[in-house]
Amino acid sequence: MRQILFAGVIGMFLTVIGTPLLIKLLARKGYGQFIRDDGPRGHAGKKGTPTMGGISFILATLIAYALTKVITGEEPSFSGLLVLFLMAGMGLVGYLDDYIKIVKRRSLGLRAKAKMAGQLIVGIAFAVLALQFKDSRGLTPASEKLSFVTDFGWSIGPVLFVVWALFMILAMSNGVNLTDGLDGLATGAAVMVFGAYTFIGVWQFQESCANAVDLTNPNACFEVRDPLDLAVVASALMGACFGFLWWNTSPAKIFMGDTGSLALGGALAGLAICSRTEFLMALLGGLFVLITMSVVIQVGSFKLTGKRVFRMAPLQHHFELKGWSEVLVVVRFWIIQGMCVIVGLGLFYAGWAADK
Repeated sequence: MRQILFAGVIGMFLTVIGTPLLIKLLARKGYGQFIRDDGPRGHAGKKGTPTMGGISFILATLIAYALTKVITGEEPSFSGLLVLFLMAGMGLVGYLDDYIKIVKRRSLGLRAKAKMAGQLIVGIAFAVLALQFKDSRGLTPASEKLSFVTDFGWSIGPVLFVVWALFMILAMSNGVNLTDGLDGLATGAAVMVFGAYTFIGVWQFQESCANAVDLTNPNACFEVRDPLDLAVVASALMGACFGFLWWNTSPAKIFMGDTGSLALGGALAGLAICSRTEFLMALLGGLFVLITMSVVIQVGSFKLTGKRVFRMAPLQHHFELKGWSEVLVVVRFWIIQGMCVIVGLGLFYAGWAADK
């Protein structure tokens, strides 16, 4: 359990002290945020704020995980390394997108096909590798079965699994990307979900089938390959994002950019897949789902009827245009996200207790 504490503390420390250095570097190079003309008027003052801040918590998470392993003498697991690979890979795609927006002065960044291709390459690599590396009990980091609290149903096979994993990765990455529209909103929401996955990883480790004495009821324990190391990764991410929030909260001194939002979405999807809680992620990350659905509803309604349901999408901007202050929107959306996490963890525990 020391690993979890070390990872979280080191991750937070690195972003608290490292993010100001990144802010100075980005400001000196003129890597400032581009503000679209069709956005809320109150956002005009954010133009020029350093972006690509996701570099800060990506590096902090990787360093925190590595230092934790060195300090404790524990070996890294394939599950933990795969989640970190997915986070860093998606972050690299986001970085290229941000770089083109800023340096090439192309407001939409990477071409849609190029951005999608990058996400697909990283996602497919993760999904294929996640079905490899069996441990002594024959468990791989991911399972070909669908999951809620644990695996259920029949195996969907490796091909459909890759498709399903890609859907989750793209959905969560773009969900966090859409949520990242107000100071601290996506970062604070992500902290809560990573906190939930820290708890889930610890609980799965304590109730692992590998440690179970009575295996007459296999549903009463968790068949997860590396639950404790997934908790270490989640803790490192939680700490790194928490430290980054100090500089990202209103008024933000730095934005995470696509570098950060795609990385966080990838990390969330990776944790859900490797911890066998894929459908539970839809509830634990409820705010990201809600905001994504607001965009789907807005676009669908406009194409079908020519009318808009919201004043502006994503949903947070709708409330801004209704007169809510940015801080009010962020705090209330954080409350919604907090409730989603509480309900999600309640269902996680209830599902385990029912089988117990």
